[in-house]
Amino acid sequence: MSTSKREEISSHLRYIRQELRDLDQILTEDGLVPEVTELKEVYNSLDALHQLLTGKVKKKPKPEFDD
Repeated sequence: MSTSKREEISSHLRYIRQELRDLDQILTEDGLVPEVTELKEVYNSLDALHQLLTGKVKKKPKPEFDD
């Protein structure tokens, strides 16, 4: 795996970790479920990371969430 790809993956992981910490803090402090848009953002980040790791680009699936 090339150095630039590792740096890109590392950057994605840092972002995802921070987003998960923020979501956890919201749940802990308020006892509320995070907004659907926040969950979508984290899901999309995880999907982008998966695509980087596998080198495969998925077809854009039909949205699973109602907006």
